[in-house]
Amino acid sequence: MRLGIQAALWILAIFFSYKIYDSINGPINFNKKKNERYALVINKLKLIRKAQIAHKDVKGVFSNNFDSLVKFIDTGIFTLIEKRDSSYMEYDRTYRIDMLREVVVIDTLGFVPVKDSLFKNSNAYKKFADVPVEGVEAKFDINADIIDKNGYRAPVFEVKVAKDVILFDQDKDLIKIENETVSVDGVNGPSIILGSLTEVSTNGNWPTIFDAVQ
Repeated sequence: MRLGIQAALWILAIFFSYKIYDSINGPINFNKKKNERYALVINKLKLIRKAQIAHKDVKGVFSNNFDSLVKFIDTGIFTLIEKRDSSYMEYDRTYRIDMLREVVVIDTLGFVPVKDSLFKNSNAYKKFADVPVEGVEAKFDINADIIDKNGYRAPVFEVKVAKDVILFDQDKDLIKIENETVSVDGVNGPSIILGSLTEVSTNGNWPTIFDAVQ
């Protein structure tokens, strides 16, 4: 009887020790895995941003799907220009004298493929749509629009992926807490988002610490 009670107490002690250990190390391991995966996703989003900005520079709008964005990188051309100040004398009929006119002269220097300029020998852009987390077979959501900002028609875009997708195999309670993050040091909200469909922005909703990760 005494041995049975002692054995049961030992089992309970081991069980509670494990639960205490897990309650301490669970969040630590979760945060480590979370930050590793967020870094992968954010680095890809930064590449997508580079491509979207190039798309707008050449075409005047952002791409609203990855197929057209990849095609643009494959076939798009940058025009290299040089701007320089210049001036000349012109007769002014009002004042009846020669007056100095200042202008900006734009010279075309040449052309360069978008792919060579942005991605050189890398074909990583061809998988822009894929969320870069092992075990995840999901795509980024991408949208683009033109909004009115103080009378100006401004192109905007947004690319995002839910944290639930990125952290698919992690503790559900910890994911729920992460989805409710409101902090200057965290990724706020339930998704990692690049750009905005309501504001003119090409920024992401992640803290600056991730901009130092490559």
